Amino acid sequence: WPDSGTLIMRRRSIVSDYWILGLALIFIGWFLWRMTSHESMGWYVINPSTPQGAVNMKFLVGGLWITIGISIIAMVLSMAIGLVAALMNMSVNPGARMVARGYIELFRAIPLLVMLIWVYYGLPALLDIRLDPFAATVIALVLCESPFQAEIFRAGIQSIARGQHEAAEAVGLSYADKMWFIILPQALRRVLPPLANQFVYILKMSALASVIGLDELVRRANDINNNEYRPLEIYSFLVIEYLVLVLVVSWGVRRLEKKMGSDESGR
Repeated sequence: WPDSGTLIMRRRSIVSDYWILGLALIFIGWFLWRMTSHESMGWYVINPSTPQGAVNMKFLVGGLWITIGISIIAMVLSMAIGLVAALMNMSVNPGARMVARGYIELFRAIPLLVMLIWVYYGLPALLDIRLDPFAATVIALVLCESPFQAEIFRAGIQSIARGQHEAAEAVGLSYADKMWFIILPQALRRVLPPLANQFVYILKMSALASVIGLDELVRRANDINNNEYRPLEIYSFLVIEYLVLVLVVSWGVRRLEKKMGSDESGR
């Protein structure tokens, strides 16, 4: 069972989470109050109690699903590719290490915006294919993000004590079984916080997809602003959307981290 010190730290963490959530709700409440009580400032453009405001609000919120979808797909694929690259980078095969190292160094050095534009405009010309903005955004995010995931996984795997490897090998486990059942579960607990940070980064960087015409949050906000000419109100609501997204992700990851930590401490 967790000791008293661990329980106290968990209670403090829960209190801290409630404080963060409370401050976020206060800020959102203030924003909604401004929206409904100051008609002269133009908050009516996103006020759901007015017909046009309801249409604009629905249009803006609809972009959330595209942003979330892109971020989840890109995160899953970049984690898978990053894990493979990390294992290749730690392989005893010099050829595999060279390929993994070259991949990591190459794509880690390219800015996401440059990669996004190149994938959308250059890759179709190079390979004679057609890419829609959604696919191009996912590919660019995966190419730029997976090298960072690879380094995170490598650090997590190398942090596991050598005795764990030796114990697994002593009972006759193959390399694949050792990594799958012994090493990776322990490494995942340690790399969960940096992986969460990378997911938040992907969520925010997906906003760059607006430059190639993807109909996500920023693009929709730009479209409404072009019709309403109310940048303060519209982009303030965009800030609220990203704030809520990041807070929800951070809260979920903290819950998962505590659950995995309690499972580990309970063994």
